[in-house]
Amino acid sequence: MPTMLILLIVGGAAFFFFTAARAAAERAAEIGQNACAAAGVQWLDQAVHATGLRLRRKEDGWLGLERRFRFEYSENGQDRHIGQLVLLGDKLVGFSGPARATQAMVRDLPRD
Repeated sequence: MPTMLILLIVGGAAFFFFTAARAAAERAAEIGQNACAAAGVQWLDQAVHATGLRLRRKEDGWLGLERRFRFEYSENGQDRHIGQLVLLGDKLVGFSGPARATQAMVRDLPRD
């Protein structure tokens, strides 16, 4: 009986981690696409790639997961450049990408 309970807890934690990671990747894709549109460049592959994960303290003092994502864009359709963005929870805390897209241009829309 205790073994089953432990398996249920571990399974629930794994499910929560997976769904949170999926939601963060979707949020990162939305931000990357908006940044490319704001800069007038082409967002390549219509995807972001997770490149890092770490614990970091949020503004409210609680620990949260900081996730790094990489995306690619093209300025003229023949070149490839790499952009990066960092999410702490679902909040954008770091961005590097198209030279014409400043962090003010990136639409960091609140979650529904």
